[in-house]
Amino acid sequence: MTLLTARPRRGGSVLLPFVLVTALSLSLAACGGDDTSDAAAQSSPEPSTPATTAAPETPTATGTVKRTSAELAKALLEQADLPDGYQPEKDDPAGDAEKPFSSASSKCKTLVKFLNASEAPGAKATTHRSFSAGQEGTFIDFGLDAMGNSAEVAYLQHAYKKAVTSCPKVTMKIGQGSYSMEVEEIEAPQFGTDPFAFRLTVTSGSRRGLEFTAATTGVEDVVVSVTLLAGQEGELEGATEAAVSKAQQVLKKG
Repeated sequence: MTLLTARPRRGGSVLLPFVLVTALSLSLAACGGDDTSDAAAQSSPEPSTPATTAAPETPTATGTVKRTSAELAKALLEQADLPDGYQPEKDDPAGDAEKPFSSASSKCKTLVKFLNASEAPGAKATTHRSFSAGQEGTFIDFGLDAMGNSAEVAYLQHAYKKAVTSCPKVTMKIGQGSYSMEVEEIEAPQFGTDPFAFRLTVTSGSRRGLEFTAATTGVEDVVVSVTLLAGQEGELEGATEAAVSKAQQVLKKG
């Protein structure tokens, strides 16, 4: 039995990996039409958001755990851990320079920075693997970011949650078209430490309703992230459980 099928499938980096941006780009472009009007809508005033909880104290370097990307790679899910039908997706080297997300609202500045980043802010080592189950999805990415200690993990988790709850929508530019995406926190799969999850949903155009979901959680000094594009009900929970389980088994606290 593979790890992902430990839970029935009903229908998995704290970042949006470029391979999923590419997949989303192709998915949107395949339906034709550029929703350029969404960019103008994005400049409208943003509604006020509720106050967030107080930030944890700035972490110190005490008890820093040193890890390498190679070590992290051993704790990532592999193709053999996934259900039949999933194939590895290769990164596009050109993607490192791409910054598809934007927002006219200052409230979204931090979230846009996170979404456009190539690794978790402050990460000492990072790695990820991406897979797809065909041209229509599901597209899934598993990521691990070594932060040095558990306090850094908690600090980043809080920062990400605050960024999401402060930003109601972002714009994703694909070629000459711009697509508005609603941002919302969702119930996180309860695995690991301080789990958090959110969803981006295309709100107009030919792919209205297309969803990207992400879950992040801590395993000691490492942030475990699972991101899904065009996923099915229950997949995020099952994939997160599998990712956390393997990370807990392989990673040893230094």
